[in-house]
Amino acid sequence: MLEYRTYEQIERYLKGEMTAEEQLTFEALMHTDVRLASQVREHKQLLQTMRKFGQRQSLQQKLNRIHSDMQSETSSVLAPNGWKVTWNRHKQTIAVAASVSLLSVFGTLWSVQQLKSPVQQQTARYVELRREVERLKKTQTAIINGINDAVKPVPHPVAFSGTGFAISAAGYLVTSSHVVEGADSIMIENKAGLKYKVNEVYRDEIHDLSILKISDPGFEGFAKLPYTFKTADSDLGERVFTLGYPREDVVFGEGSLSSSTGFEGDSTSYQISIPLNPGNSGGPLLDDKGNMIGVISGKQAGQEGAAFAVKSTYLLQMISELPASTTLSPLALPKKNTLTGISRPQQLKKLKDYVFVVKVYN
Repeated sequence: MLEYRTYEQIERYLKGEMTAEEQLTFEALMHTDVRLASQVREHKQLLQTMRKFGQRQSLQQKLNRIHSDMQSETSSVLAPNGWKVTWNRHKQTIAVAASVSLLSVFGTLWSVQQLKSPVQQQTARYVELRREVERLKKTQTAIINGINDAVKPVPHPVAFSGTGFAISAAGYLVTSSHVVEGADSIMIENKAGLKYKVNEVYRDEIHDLSILKISDPGFEGFAKLPYTFKTADSDLGERVFTLGYPREDVVFGEGSLSSSTGFEGDSTSYQISIPLNPGNSGGPLLDDKGNMIGVISGKQAGQEGAAFAVKSTYLLQMISELPASTTLSPLALPKKNTLTGISRPQQLKKLKDYVFVVKVYN
């Protein structure tokens, strides 16, 4: 019911049916609620597409009426050269009508394509950065182990991997939801030798984010996290960096924030000029001061250095909704940034203990 009322208000705002006072209140709410602002933009695009589709349908109906009138007039011409007379009289109209009809057909096809699922639109050019593990090598190792010790069950190989990072000292992490999609079990591991089994406790498929929690009984908590989460959008041109696991070892990448919107103008994401590879999905994106500003999600196919990250504001909004949506207690997020003012190598030394490879078994 609440969702319905929200869209009802969006409709009234876009149609200009609100009073001046209501409009000011609604716009102030959009500035503070990033999800509402995104919904307004998406709804506006949908209405524009539907309006264009309706205009083309109306034009097509007019052309059909003209065509019917011309057929009626033609059938009434009994002279042998009646078709020639009709053609000479109406050839300019017919030519224009044919051209408009072609434009209408192609325009309608474009409109229908725009109304398809966003996932279908993006599969051709948007690449999720989940890494498929080399199955053959893992399977061979498992077979050898099975031969050496026949009583031991053959372990299942890792199917996919990505990156995740800690968001709370209590053992909560975040990664991209597509990384852990379809998982039977999930393990995390970092270069400090920490290995834990984790469970997915919350998923937001709209923003491609998942919250994981360490389930090993021996886990006693992380040390204080060295970074904090940025609550406002970052500026165009800012220097940014990331750590991730596109291979077995952790890999550093650095670049700049090249756009304040993501793939096809997605306002929930940034575009960054960092070359990324499968396995980077779910990794942290930080600014020069060590503030966490986003979560790596994907890249544009065929365009090197055009990668995307979900903004930290959406991650924070999801975390704030956890107590109401699950049985989880509120998460205690880090409040002190110890990465500010130190060199990049020192930042990475502090950061890498909290960035993990996420191994998915299915």
